[in-house]
Amino acid sequence: MKNQNEHWQKKKYQKVTLETKLFVVDQIQNGQISTNFASKKYDVPRTTIGYLIKKYSTLVQQNNGMSKNDEIKKLKEKIEELEFVKDFQQDIIADMEIITGVDLAKKSLPKTLAKEIELKKKNILKQNGSINVLGSLNKHSTKDTKH
Repeated sequence: MKNQNEHWQKKKYQKVTLETKLFVVDQIQNGQISTNFASKKYDVPRTTIGYLIKKYSTLVQQNNGMSKNDEIKKLKEKIEELEFVKDFQQDIIADMEIITGVDLAKKSLPKTLAKEIELKKKNILKQNGSINVLGSLNKHSTKDTKH
């Protein structure tokens, strides 16, 4: 137990500039740091940080908060969408290269994408038979052969 003469010393905090306050609030709302980490890093009580968040964040920022799971889900959906668009565009390029006989991908795309398009071309040719420049099929028909 403490003696009557010993006094509890109140923790002293430094004054924080407005710029620092806004910077901390922005970092917390963007998910870069937690309230506890900000409290320790900037030597400011957590309750003060909570007050600063309420005071300096706009209503839009408060309502637009997105959970990590929602953000991950949204990003995964965007990845799927972009992969679909990429595949679709590669199919079109492969078809155009087959029809025109000009290798567009090798000239203007990175090697990895050009290889993917080349594989798509090979698959298309396997499925459909070979196609000449005019677009007609060069498949051998059983009707054309005479016995």
